[in-house]
Amino acid sequence: MRKFGLIGYPLSHSFSKKYFTEKFEKEGIKDSIYELYPIEHIKELPQLLLDNPDLVGLNVTIPYKQQVIPFLDELDAKAEAIGAVNTIKIENGKLKGFNTDYHGFKDSLIKFHGGRTMPQSALVLGTGGASKAVLAALEDLDIQYQLVSRNASEGILSYDDITSSLSYFISSSLIVNTTPLGMSPKTEELPDLPYQHLTPDHSLYDLVYNPLKTAFMQEGIDRGCWVKNGLEMLHGQAEKAWEIWND
Repeated sequence: MRKFGLIGYPLSHSFSKKYFTEKFEKEGIKDSIYELYPIEHIKELPQLLLDNPDLVGLNVTIPYKQQVIPFLDELDAKAEAIGAVNTIKIENGKLKGFNTDYHGFKDSLIKFHGGRTMPQSALVLGTGGASKAVLAALEDLDIQYQLVSRNASEGILSYDDITSSLSYFISSSLIVNTTPLGMSPKTEELPDLPYQHLTPDHSLYDLVYNPLKTAFMQEGIDRGCWVKNGLEMLHGQAEKAWEIWND
C-alpha cells in the first residue's frame, strides 16, 4: 500500500484527504491511501517519516512551505527559484521538493480571466510560501505586482500604506489574498483594505477555499467585482503533485 499525506498545523481546514480519497475511489486506485499529519513543529518530520516507512509523497501547507526546505535532499528548479515547497516526493529514502502551487495558481488565473484582458498589475497580500508561488506565476505572465503585509519593509507596503495612498489600490486590477485570513473557523476575518474603493474593474482572488465564499470575496461581490476562491488552484496543484509522485 502506497501512502501519501499532508503536513502542516493545524489541518482542520484541509480538503486534501477528501480530495485524494475521492480521487482514488473514482479512478479505481486501490493501492494508495492519503492521511493528514498535523505536526506542531517541522522538526517532527524525520520521526514522522520513520514511523511511516510506506510514505512516498507528502503535501506541505501552512506554516511549513519554507521551513521544510532544510529537511530535503534535493529541490526541483522551480521550487528552488520560488523558495517554497508544497510537494515532496520520497524515493529510495531521499526527499525531493517541488512547488505545484505555482502550476495550480497560474493555470487557474488564466482560466479566471478567460475572455477578459489579463491584469497589468496586482496587489499580493501576504509574504509566506504561497505568496512566493503566486509571485513566480505573475512574473511569468508579465503582470507587475506589489507585495502587501502587516508591516512595511523594503519592497513591501503595509496595509496602512495602501489605505493612505490609494493609487496602488485603485490601479491594481487584481488583488490576491495569500494569507490565511478568513479561513475556517475564523471566517469573519479579512485583510485590512479600503474595500469601499473597489470597482467592477477589480478582480479578487482568494487562495482560501474553506469557506468557498470568504469575507474578502464578499467585499468584492458587494461592489460588482470578479471573485474567485482557491479551490480550483487546490485541485490543480493536487493533480500536479499526483503527476510528480507517479512520474
